[in-house]
Amino acid sequence: MTWLAVLLAAAGCLALKLLGWSVPARLLAGDRLRRGTELLPVALLAGLVVVQAVGGDRSLVLDARVAGLGVAALALLLRAPFLVVVVAAAATAAVLRAL
Repeated sequence: MTWLAVLLAAAGCLALKLLGWSVPARLLAGDRLRRGTELLPVALLAGLVVVQAVGGDRSLVLDARVAGLGVAALALLLRAPFLVVVVAAAATAAVLRAL
């Protein structure tokens, strides 16, 4: 049963990819659609980060991950390099968990 689900999911992904290739280029050339597709990955990633940072088992969890996320946001506002953002967030969460 599991392999059947995997194969069906793979076939569905392939069908969606082929459907995307069949869209006429003139429909994809609009500025509004281009702006939307540029922002969509950012919104999806932001949602994933928030769910992973504060999501628990059907409840809101505020722990060291939230502090790490706050430090990362502050570092991004200060235009820090990506590696500095990641290390600062991880170090903040690690220190708070160690306390």
